Amino acid sequence: MGAVKTILGIVGVAMILVGGLWALQGLDIIRWPASSFMLGDTTWTRNGVVVIVIGVVLIWFSRRR
Repeated sequence: MGAVKTILGIVGVAMILVGGLWALQGLDIIRWPASSFMLGDTTWTRNGVVVIVIGVVLIWFSRRR
């Protein structure tokens, strides 16, 4: 069971990082890559926040006893 919790934690951290990138691109704060279709699109802000929340939940499950 320990390996599953470790994998959940790693996936959770990755989801938080990717979701943060999406949200910041949607808010037009991070402009990388410069020709991205996600820049300034609030749909990607919402999607990023949803992915961040799911990542936090995965980390929470991985930390439970």
